[in-house]
Amino acid sequence: MNKKVNTALFIIGATVFNIVLMLVCFLLAIAALGAVLSAETSATTAQIFLLLAFLVSIGVTYGLYSLLIKYISGKVDMERYFHPIFHQRKRK
Repeated sequence: MNKKVNTALFIIGATVFNIVLMLVCFLLAIAALGAVLSAETSATTAQIFLLLAFLVSIGVTYGLYSLLIKYISGKVDMERYFHPIFHQRKRK
């Protein structure tokens, strides 16, 4: 396989992994909310906590994904296997 195919496969795989990771974080946050909140909690309060759980899951996913990509970048020479997505502009 050439660099462009490797790059496309990496982007597709990383996107799927990122979505699955966010789903797992969100489901864990919902489970934690279910354990903490009582049945008498108002609907508005539950909706606010659900929105906060969603936003926190996005933040946690971003942090974990960034750490993983930094770790992989340190172990693998990305320039050897992947085509650059963005090129530097030539200065005039």
